[in-house]
Amino acid sequence: MKLISGCRKKLPLLLVALGLAIPVAHAQTADNYPSRSVRLVTPAAPGGTTDFLARLLAVHLTKAWGQSAIVDNRGSASGVNGAEITMNSAPDGHTLFMVYHQHTVNAALIAKLPYHQVNDFTAITQMTEGGLLLVVNPSHPAKSAKEFVQWARTTKDPVNFGSAGIGSGGHLAGELFKLMAGFQAQHIPYKGTGPAIIGLLGGEYHFNFMGLTGAFGQVRAGKLRAIAVSTAKRLPTAPDVPAMGEVLPGFEVVGWYGVMGPGKLPKPLVAKIHDAVVSLVKSPEFIKTMRNNGSEAVSSTPEAFRQFMLDDMKKWGDVAKRAGIKAQ
Repeated sequence: MKLISGCRKKLPLLLVALGLAIPVAHAQTADNYPSRSVRLVTPAAPGGTTDFLARLLAVHLTKAWGQSAIVDNRGSASGVNGAEITMNSAPDGHTLFMVYHQHTVNAALIAKLPYHQVNDFTAITQMTEGGLLLVVNPSHPAKSAKEFVQWARTTKDPVNFGSAGIGSGGHLAGELFKLMAGFQAQHIPYKGTGPAIIGLLGGEYHFNFMGLTGAFGQVRAGKLRAIAVSTAKRLPTAPDVPAMGEVLPGFEVVGWYGVMGPGKLPKPLVAKIHDAVVSLVKSPEFIKTMRNNGSEAVSSTPEAFRQFMLDDMKKWGDVAKRAGIKAQ
């Protein structure tokens, strides 16, 4: 028994000395990546912008790598479930996360998250950004954002604004608007964009920051009036609509999308994934598709994307604190 035991202890060293492989887990390198299908965790149900972008990316990666990229929809809990799945996955590049602005906003709205939004993940690149459209009922006397601010500051009537729900982009944009413009307004949350639009059409409140795609249809039909976009500069998709930055310098609210991976993803893998995603983002077809949907294609380095998300967390944390929004 002692002889056998001793041989077992020396066997690994002998195998190494002979240059023979020891049966261990196969290391994932950039050269052999991906070695199987890639799962693209998407924190949204099928349909909608997040799912649409994920499927565009999945088709592109499948063609680029010769391995299937599969969209895994995890549409619940404001994206927390999908993020947690990604965080707990092996850092081998075979699980990626279609992240969007709600991921950083959650830090201000959810008291106990099972992860840190940035430090427990690996940033890869941003993909898009798009502003929101500040709209009012056509019967409102204000024809521009400047006129609306003057009206809101001087009216003796209560001012209300609506959104698709507590913690939505429209909600936080409205809170930032009233804080920077210096007027009081009560938030009225609705259960989704559709009900919020109906409420504004019915005169139930005064203003709303809505996604460009949905709002423009109502504006073109003459049912809503667009008085500003929530960006610092005017958008190519709406050159005639003033930017909020022209009225309130420093005001900027953008919805954004990007790609992340689990924490501690090796840099060579990050570089390969980054280059593949950016090749889609910079393609003329992608740029045209995004502009048709009211967004702009944006690519960034992993380091820049990481800092962007940290800054976004701080920004919305400060807004939530100033507006008295309590984390649930």
